[in-house]
Amino acid sequence: MALWEIYYTPTSVEETLQLLARYGSQARLIAGGTDLLVELERGVRKASVLIDISRVPGLDGIVLEGETLRLGPLVTHNRLVASSTVRERAFPLAQAAWNVGAPAIRNRGTLGGNLVTASPAGDTIPPLVAMGATLVLRSVRGEREVPIRKFYLGMREVDLAPDEMLAEIRVPVASPDERGIFLKLRLRQALAVSVVNAAVIVRLERGIVTRARVALGSVAPTVIRACEAEGVLVGGPLTEERIAEAAALAARAAVPIDDIRAGAEYRREMARVLVRRALAALAERREREAFPDRPPLLWGRSDGRFPRLAGRTVRHTAGGDEPIECTVNGQNQVIHGANGKTLLRMLREDLGLTGTKEGCGEGECGACTIWLDGIAVLSCLVPAPRAHGAQIVTVEGLARGEKLHPLQQAFIQEGAVQCGYCTPGFVMSGAKLLEELPNPSREQILHAIAGNLCRCTGYYKIVRAIEQAAVRA
Repeated sequence: MALWEIYYTPTSVEETLQLLARYGSQARLIAGGTDLLVELERGVRKASVLIDISRVPGLDGIVLEGETLRLGPLVTHNRLVASSTVRERAFPLAQAAWNVGAPAIRNRGTLGGNLVTASPAGDTIPPLVAMGATLVLRSVRGEREVPIRKFYLGMREVDLAPDEMLAEIRVPVASPDERGIFLKLRLRQALAVSVVNAAVIVRLERGIVTRARVALGSVAPTVIRACEAEGVLVGGPLTEERIAEAAALAARAAVPIDDIRAGAEYRREMARVLVRRALAALAERREREAFPDRPPLLWGRSDGRFPRLAGRTVRHTAGGDEPIECTVNGQNQVIHGANGKTLLRMLREDLGLTGTKEGCGEGECGACTIWLDGIAVLSCLVPAPRAHGAQIVTVEGLARGEKLHPLQQAFIQEGAVQCGYCTPGFVMSGAKLLEELPNPSREQILHAIAGNLCRCTGYYKIVRAIEQAAVRA
């Protein structure tokens, strides 16, 4: 059964707004799709019309104007991680983006999508709340600005009309005497929703706190500010006693629930722990110590931006015969009858490229990793019509005739395969890593394959194969 009826790919903001005005609540905007496609599959959300804005120009900028950072809603999490401007002037946001999912998720997931999804556990929301961001909303009726704290009305409820789109995020950047940090408690190292997260920013003048912001996620229906904790910090130094008092007040501000990830009391205690750790790190200037110097992004030699689609709006209907025209493994393809599918299903069912595997269908395992316009993504979270006009490489396209890719050869020689089901995803992630970082460290290798799960090998030989391929290249 198709997950949508009509799929539009507009090529301008104006066309997008006209479509939103036309369809209203029947439509959903889609960019990365890392949340929306899962919700459509589960029946949590319904949409007869999807409007794909991922190739609309002018929505993926990272621009510093004076003391304001202007971010487009299509900026991906990995581009936030890679941006020197974001790291230098809005560091907690870069940290939060680094903690989202794993590389292939961060390559498609967007800042705008994370904000509009409105999960109280959304990682990029607390730093933007702490920094006092403003959201710019647009429709055919005009433009309005909403402070981010007022944008969230309740559990997954936002101040966004059916005909509006998030057009820009404006963030006051840190002053030279301000420092900030984002911390996240999760149940595993990657691909994990926050049990609790926290963003803390302080301004220190001659060792005295003159301004403090503490934002907590996953402890209330929306991200909250711990105002009493902020108040107790202002006017004195970051001593152990003041840090402990502020952390206790932050825990008091939390109103968590019991759910599958954690109990309410545990969350409240962890809010205290995270705030204490955050303030201690800021006091000791350790906030940047865990952030990688050169994080693997799995976008190869590109800048992480997907090419724009020229021309006018493209329309695909789930039951229609409009073609999806793309290049797969160097061959031009024209596919009919795949308009209501995911890209994973199109590759397997319509093109017979069964090397790309379906493990979870929800972006949790990495078995379906492919390259979309040179960037590693999860094909189970990409609608098939998104491939129109794109360049795609699957595991079948890595070899050059009879000559295997060096990483494929290394997997064979190192015995890095057991059942083999996860292997294509590891190979695609590893090969893109080697294109980007020809001599990766072991830590970089582990970060690169964090989104690829294996139930058999224990990962040791997989890591060894990537190391050996780097040596032989």
